[in-house]
Amino acid sequence: MTAMKNMTSLSRVVFAAMTLTLMACGGNETPGTSTDTAQTAPAAGKALTLKGSDTMVILGQRFAEEYMKANPGAVIQVNGGGSGTGIAALINGTVDLAQSSRSIKEKERQDIEKNRNTTLTETPVALDALAVFVNEANGVKQLSLDQIAQVYSGKVTNWKQIGGNDAAVVLYGRENSSGTYDYFKEHVLNKGDFAPRTQMLAGTAAVISAVAADRNGIGYGGIAYSKGVRAIGIRKDAASAAVEPNEGSVKDGSYPLSRKLFFYWIGAAPEVKSFVDWATSAEGQSIVTSVGYFPLSEAPAAETATTGTTPSSTN
Repeated sequence: MTAMKNMTSLSRVVFAAMTLTLMACGGNETPGTSTDTAQTAPAAGKALTLKGSDTMVILGQRFAEEYMKANPGAVIQVNGGGSGTGIAALINGTVDLAQSSRSIKEKERQDIEKNRNTTLTETPVALDALAVFVNEANGVKQLSLDQIAQVYSGKVTNWKQIGGNDAAVVLYGRENSSGTYDYFKEHVLNKGDFAPRTQMLAGTAAVISAVAADRNGIGYGGIAYSKGVRAIGIRKDAASAAVEPNEGSVKDGSYPLSRKLFFYWIGAAPEVKSFVDWATSAEGQSIVTSVGYFPLSEAPAAETATTGTTPSSTN
């Protein structure tokens, strides 16, 4: 009977995540085992919907799988499309939760005030190292932020300019609806433009596949996707030591491209809050680790990001 229940839960999430499968976002990881008691779940037949960050797609799927195991009446649908797409859907009222690999923008906050006139809550659910990936055959093991910026702005075009072989650098990046694209553009390119020859791909999994197959390729994305490629060490400047992307360097802030991954949600619906509380609990954070991201230093209370009215209670 236990096996039958688990298969039923997995069937629901596989059906709900068909969009993600088509986008090749790596939702084939083996789920862990849930042992916590059941939470307050959505009413049977009423789906809780998540949409947004492709970086967070594998995390959202695993959250959904394990939560539905613990709550047989729950149905959770997870879709990607990019952080901006998820936040837009939240503004328009077509999803319950937006997944985002970047902080919400001021214009998006204003749109929520105007369109929804209710409380917006920002909840960090995981930590991530935005990694820069090279092919495993590439001899370059570390770069400074400035060197990476020169590569992606098109000023550096050959690997030999930055310590590698005499070969043209092939650039892979994310589409502009991606929170990872926005984060990289702001924190690496200082809001400058990507080189026109950058190949913009839909999803970090696609970037990883491209770099793994191209010995002269370079790409970037969430650390959980670093399989079959090598994440390089990054120096803050020419005089600094290179720092590897790992849990310790992300938690102490020494890795230059450390970031949080967020849930954004509106109002105080009990089924939404229950799911968010579970994701930031010890059980939820163990799933973060199993997926390949890093757990929060401590389970935080939800943080109110912006509001058009007096915030309603989330207790």
